[in-house]
Amino acid sequence: MADKKITELQLVDEVTGDLNFPVDDTLQTYRATAAQMKTYITPGYPTIQKFLSGTGTYTRPTPAPRYIRVRMVGGGGGGSGSGTGSLAGSVGGAGGASTFGTTLLSAGGGAGGPASGAGGAGGTSSLGTGPIGVALPGGRGQGYSFTPTTGEYPQGGQGGSSAFGGNGGGGDANSVGTGQAGGTNTGGGGGGAGSAGVAATGSGTGGGAGGFVDAIITNPDATYSYAVGAAGTAGSVGTNGFGGGAGGSGIIIVEEYY
Repeated sequence: MADKKITELQLVDEVTGDLNFPVDDTLQTYRATAAQMKTYITPGYPTIQKFLSGTGTYTRPTPAPRYIRVRMVGGGGGGSGSGTGSLAGSVGGAGGASTFGTTLLSAGGGAGGPASGAGGAGGTSSLGTGPIGVALPGGRGQGYSFTPTTGEYPQGGQGGSSAFGGNGGGGDANSVGTGQAGGTNTGGGGGGAGSAGVAATGSGTGGGAGGFVDAIITNPDATYSYAVGAAGTAGSVGTNGFGGGAGGSGIIIVEEYY
């Protein structure tokens, strides 16, 4: 390049898409514009689609990506309520499964917090034939505590944690006793209710977290059906007790690589 005076140089913010420069492959010299280079480089970065609820169809974009990466969690189970005597009717609802390609990828929903004992089990996951990746279970919710005499206030069990976190905390004892909900689109389990401190009262158990899938699909099909796991419902309020927290809903994230 010939010597230039500072006053002859062009400011970088004045560069436009039609600016061209030589490109040499050692055999021949070409000219490329800034806009052409941007078009060439941009496809190296993935584009992302997120599905936050419901069911539908994922459609492969044009031009087709070389592969897609799918990450997803199922819905978290709800935490159970607290109350005296039998806790029937206060069990948390199970979370729904997140699926991609019907049975190709599946991240199971977490179990709802049971009436007593250990918390809800985490959802199980699976990979079908073809995809490469991992399928992991969700975390189990925390179990319950029992109040043998009046004046003891055990806290509710925490919800299980998913690969995206989001577990709900157990309800406070004899105060804000309602269990906390799992985080939206995290698949975290809902927290169990705290005890009211009345004799023969048990605290609620935490719901299980949704399972997790992280998979690569090479040469993806034109379309895949999908379903995002719904959150498990919160356990109802028992006698002298509080309600549990709802689970966190699931999510599906698709990254497209060119």
